[in-house]
Amino acid sequence: MGNIRQTYIKRVAIELIRRYPEQFGGEYASNRRKVLEYTDLGVMIDGELRPTQKKLTNRIAGYATRYMKRKRGV
Repeated sequence: MGNIRQTYIKRVAIELIRRYPEQFGGEYASNRRKVLEYTDLGVMIDGELRPTQKKLTNRIAGYATRYMKRKRGV
């Protein structure tokens, strides 16, 4: 059995990929930074981008990574 993700997580991840297709790839860490950058889940503290809701950020980035790997056939 695979993981079941909520619809809003899928919706946000797919919308980000549609808006910025060249920015997302198969690497989780870079996708996580992009999710923080392109959503309101990231806030600048001392010149560093930090998540306001860490669990939600991780789930969106994880689904975006999985989606991109499946889309590209990696």
